[in-house]
Amino acid sequence: MRIGMIGTGYVGLVTGAGLAETGANVECADVDTAKIARLRAGEVPLFEPGLEPLVRRNVEAGRLSFTDDVAGAIARSDVVFVAVGTPQRFDGAASLLAVDRVAETVARVASRRTLLVLKSTVPVGTHARVRRIVSEARAPIHVVSNPEFLKEGAAVQDFLRPDRIVLGSHSAVALERVRALYAPFQRSHERIVVMDPASAELTKYAANAMLAARISFMNEIAALCERVGADVHQVRQGVGADPRIGPKFLYAGPGYGGSCLPKDVKALVHTARELGLELELAAATDRVNERQRNVLARKLRARFEGDLRRRRIGVWGLSFKPRTDDIRESPALSLIDALLEEGAEVAAHDPAAMDNARARYGERVTLCPDAYDVARDADALVLVTEWREYQNPDFERLASLMRRRLLLDGRNVWSSYGLRAMGFEYDGIGVLGS
Repeated sequence: MRIGMIGTGYVGLVTGAGLAETGANVECADVDTAKIARLRAGEVPLFEPGLEPLVRRNVEAGRLSFTDDVAGAIARSDVVFVAVGTPQRFDGAASLLAVDRVAETVARVASRRTLLVLKSTVPVGTHARVRRIVSEARAPIHVVSNPEFLKEGAAVQDFLRPDRIVLGSHSAVALERVRALYAPFQRSHERIVVMDPASAELTKYAANAMLAARISFMNEIAALCERVGADVHQVRQGVGADPRIGPKFLYAGPGYGGSCLPKDVKALVHTARELGLELELAAATDRVNERQRNVLARKLRARFEGDLRRRRIGVWGLSFKPRTDDIRESPALSLIDALLEEGAEVAAHDPAAMDNARARYGERVTLCPDAYDVARDADALVLVTEWREYQNPDFERLASLMRRRLLLDGRNVWSSYGLRAMGFEYDGIGVLGS
């Protein structure tokens, strides 16, 4: 069975390499010729732990290949995965232009029975939309919705050891074929959850909206903690100890980012509004997050009496989370944009995302290869992304480098270190410590 993986971003590349690892023959296709050239040269164009050796191993084994001939890859495949981007439109909806193009190409070039698997994150109704597009194909095309639940920074393990595999289709034949593809991931216990296509599409959005809501809720609680003199760490521990709630996604910070949560919450709200329904909790989750993305800039303004001009601000962390180079919707970008607009000088470091930041900011931000260079003559150092190497730094060295010993901890990882006793000014998000 030949598999065509259309799209070589996080989802497409991880899924393609993961399926090749089971022995499948996978051809990854993308219209981005530069990206395909890099992949053919043995370079993985994104940072994801474990992905590079997985790709290399399967390329060397002859099971994984890359092409910029999308139509050819589709024509050669028995199973076509759609893993293209669905970027946010100006109105908050997800753009389906790339999904439509793939479906139209399948309808045009498929010459034998083909299974079309929708892996991209798409709004409810896309499965039916794609079925209409491929209904004119010469060969029978079976469509299955198969939303992804990969976490950047842990995507390879999430794919190889999934907690669930959601499938949505009205075709029993299609479902059985997809079950066969995922059989190697089912050996220990049943992970496949079968449902109708609309439910499968909505499950992805509902899951991300639920996670986002927990984050936004705790950020509101953190703001209240600062007003009443409580500590959000202690509140989180007490709340998370309830087994009905659990401890995950209860950490206060500068808001959620990345390619999924912000876009998916907005798309879910948009879909409901188009149908005359207001999802008030999801809409509030989005509003709280938009406000929270400015919390670090607000705290800095308060420390400098509203005037950030000519202040040197160091920033640790540019990616939206550790273990990825993805800066899309990163809280660090909101902070840096605000600082530059207000006349501050910004120096920054990140273990993986420097190239992506350089492409965005050019010379407007000083990107330091050494994390401690960020602190040199700094009026403040802001921790935005909780990479491990930032969690227990040499504070004596920082004190010797900084012009003003002001530490703004956007992830509350330094709150128990007694930094005020070391001579630092310390501020976190809803915490009493340090």
